[in-house]
Amino acid sequence: MREIKVGLIGLGFMGTTHWGIYQQLPGVRVAAIADVDPAKRAGDVRKVVGNIGGGDNSKPLDLRGVEVFDDALELIAGVDVDFVDLCVPTPDHAKYVIAALAAGKHVFCEKPLCRNREQLAAIRRAVEKSDRFFNVGMCIRAWPEYAHAKALLDSGAAGKVKTALFRRLSPSVDGNAWENWFMSEARSGGAILDLHLHDTDAVCHFFGRPERVRSMGVRGVVSDRGIDQVITGYQYADGKMVTAEGGWCAAKNVPFEMSFQLVCEKATVKLDAAGYHVYWNDGKVETPELNAKELPTGWHRELSYFVNCVRDGVVPDRYQTPQSIFDAFSVVMAEIESVDSGKPVEVKYV
Repeated sequence: MREIKVGLIGLGFMGTTHWGIYQQLPGVRVAAIADVDPAKRAGDVRKVVGNIGGGDNSKPLDLRGVEVFDDALELIAGVDVDFVDLCVPTPDHAKYVIAALAAGKHVFCEKPLCRNREQLAAIRRAVEKSDRFFNVGMCIRAWPEYAHAKALLDSGAAGKVKTALFRRLSPSVDGNAWENWFMSEARSGGAILDLHLHDTDAVCHFFGRPERVRSMGVRGVVSDRGIDQVITGYQYADGKMVTAEGGWCAAKNVPFEMSFQLVCEKATVKLDAAGYHVYWNDGKVETPELNAKELPTGWHRELSYFVNCVRDGVVPDRYQTPQSIFDAFSVVMAEIESVDSGKPVEVKYV
């Protein structure tokens, strides 16, 4: 098995999550890291926290044999790695994606893709010009329950979807990141872009491109002026009702929630705190086997898949294509416009 060498840029919550996953994947080595924080460059990640539990992101990192940089561009230009994994604040994604592709490296970039439409256009040009692989961490597409539900809908066994509701509600992330950048609307885009985008993307992944959106939201509940809570209705030609709600306004001791309910002609498919179940109209309740022991989360699955694609030289398309990522970003931009205008907005796809 050919060893795959990774250049990991950014050691916050997602960067340390990715680090831990790479330690578990066979034939993968983090060969280089870059971070602006001297403590993290020394392997001290005690201050790293997140909004979803279950990990050990503050455990010291063993950086023996790992090249360390304070400048991500130096890593990109100067280290022999198979791909670059970007886990930095959102406004920095575009410059590092473009630099890494230009340097002939495959790129895995954490979500959201970027901060605005101008950066989207620049990334798109770079992706179209390059022959390197490009994936974005829209992990919900690979999350076991979402992947099973998508396959069930695609099979037709549950019948047509009548209504769909997605929810992603987080405790406050105030103070959770380097320089508290989540609380800066200029940097993070607020909860609508950094958090709710996952469900916008799930809507597009499940049902395709919506024609227009109608969003209600509130700015500045916990951040400086970001949209910290949002509810969106997505309009489709066939008239099905699709809605999603997201926010990070709750107190820090409130459990994180990600859930969905898909009401179909023959069954209701539901993920909530009670687990993942299919409630058939004939009264049968099914708890699907998800085969998620080795790769328990969408993070594990998306990274394992990308590593294998890089190793085998196979263009990654199981969970996403660049166009599908551009589509979801276009939808969330329309949602922001709808919140601010108070009107339905037609989605402008690129």
